[in-house]
Amino acid sequence: MYSPSIQKLIEQFSKLPTVGPRTAARFAFYLIGKSKSEIDELVLAISNVKKNVKCCRLCFNVYESEKEICGICSDTRRDNSLLCVVANETDLASIEKIKTFKGRYFVLGAPLSSLRREPTDTERIMELEKRVSHNKALKEIVLAINPTPDGQAAILYLERMLKPAGVKITRLGLGLPFGGELEYADEETLSSALNGRK
Repeated sequence: MYSPSIQKLIEQFSKLPTVGPRTAARFAFYLIGKSKSEIDELVLAISNVKKNVKCCRLCFNVYESEKEICGICSDTRRDNSLLCVVANETDLASIEKIKTFKGRYFVLGAPLSSLRREPTDTERIMELEKRVSHNKALKEIVLAINPTPDGQAAILYLERMLKPAGVKITRLGLGLPFGGELEYADEETLSSALNGRK
């Protein structure tokens, strides 16, 4: 139906999360209408992200720096007794934006649906277990995970997995509707949910 170049571009866009074939086709035709300089700018931005952005070896958040760990992990003012477990980097950014959480983070990275079954990223899960068991200062783990069916299943899995560490495990409190997503919550709702964790 489309030329091979357009079809290939649509296929690439379709690999992005939540992008179906129709949206992918819209993206492709939007780009076709752009000038060469705008396309070059987009290609450069994508190339720079791949070249400059790293994954923190402690929390698995993405960052851009010459340092070995991200700015949050290297901040000595952070509270080592609090660990917030989030599904992805955008959830971490949403929590950081409200400026009330002063602890450390751990980004799961894998789709939450994978925690319903055997986790697909067992390395990351093993790293979380290791981090919890080696941190003697740790007093509370906050499971800041979307209250969706997959999120609830992930929370139950993580609670069972982390329980032997003997650390208090809390969830986000009221404020987030069931089925809601952290990334789209306003700052006041997210702040209320974080402060009302239980």
